[in-house]
This record gives sequence, C-alpha cells and structure tokens, in this order.
Amino acid sequence: MKATGVVRRIDDLGRIVIPKEIRKTLRIKEGDPLEIFTDREGQVILKKYSPIGELSEFATEYAETLAKTTGHIACITDKDTVIAVSGASKKEYLEQSISKDLEKIMDEKEAYISKENNDVSIPVTQNDYKEKKNNSQVVYPIISDGDVIGSVILLSKDENTKMSEVEKKVVQSAASFLGTQMEL
Repeated sequence: MKATGVVRRIDDLGRIVIPKEIRKTLRIKEGDPLEIFTDREGQVILKKYSPIGELSEFATEYAETLAKTTGHIACITDKDTVIAVSGASKKEYLEQSISKDLEKIMDEKEAYISKENNDVSIPVTQNDYKEKKNNSQVVYPIISDGDVIGSVILLSKDENTKMSEVEKKVVQSAASFLGTQMEL
C-alpha cells in the first residue's frame, strides 16, 4: 500500500476527509459511492464503487455479441475504466482508464457520433491521445436511476467505415438495456 504522508482525524460523527489531491488522482467526485473493506491487519480500505463493474462478466458477453453482430470493436466502460472489450486487443483497451473526452461525454449524458470519418473521433482511453486510432465511432452513456454509470462504444479503425443509423440504434439499445439491468 502506498503511503501518502497525510494524516486525518475522525470527527465526532465518524467522518474523515479524503484529501483533495487523493480525490483528484483517483478521480473521486462529490457524490461518488465508495466501498469500505477491512483486512486482517485492521486496515480500512476504500474503493471506488462501480455498479456496472458488478456486471463485468455479463458486459463481456454483451460486448462479444455486439462485436460479432456489427463487425466493429465494442467496448463497455464504467465511469473510470474499460470493463469489457471485443473485436480488438484486450491489452489495448481492457482495464485502461477512460479519456477525459469520454468522461465529459458521459457527464453530459449525451450520445456522441463521429461524423463522416473526419478527425473528430474521441480517444476512448487515456493512452489514445498519442495518435488518432478510431475513424468512426458511436458512444452512448449507460444511465441507471438518472445517473450515468458507464458507456457503450462501437468503433472502427477502418478509414472506409461509417457508422449508420443501425449502429446508432444498436449502441443506444445496448446502453438502455444495461442501464435497466442495474435498476433491477
């Protein structure tokens, strides 16, 4: 475990403040749920909770179905990382932190569709900033109980591929379905 050198006291209500630097590094925002664990040595461990992460096995199967059906790369993310990918190298996407651009799209609760194979495709992961990798993509946020919990992404590296209404509807349906699964 990494030491930070920061010491905080518990207040009379049992609360502790997580320093701003740590919240920023771990991308923890006000209102984000945290899981609390303890270990045998008596340490308290806080972990950012990912509701869609609990469906990771199901999300992987869903991504595989999307990739096979459409012939494109399919990714499913939570609010921080790519939790499922199919049709591309898992090393390139799986468990990689999402890009700031993708995070912004999810925060705005808006769909994103790159236009006509131009240079407006957004990076999916933080590592994608090095070069333009995706020529065409569709991104829909996964919304559960009014909160964004992740996204479904269909993308293509083929410069001749354009996303049609069919791909848009498929991704929208997938995001809607995953959102309703979290509400059950």
